[in-house]
Amino acid sequence: MQIHKELDTRGLNCPLPILKAKKSLNEMHSGELLRVVSTDAGSVRDFQAFARQTGNDLVDQQTVGDEFIHVLRRR
Repeated sequence: MQIHKELDTRGLNCPLPILKAKKSLNEMHSGELLRVVSTDAGSVRDFQAFARQTGNDLVDQQTVGDEFIHVLRRR
């Protein structure tokens, strides 16, 4: 999986990871992948809802230690 842009939102709480991801996705081309690393446990459900509402694909979600990794494909 080729990640086109990575966003570090460690230490930020809702809604900041979503807002930063939205801004990054707006700067990307259709089909490109954005990887977001967060420490906010609520980000798992937040990114699922964000993907449904915006039409972007939530390609992958992983929990690694105390970090939550989300990969979104720009619509």
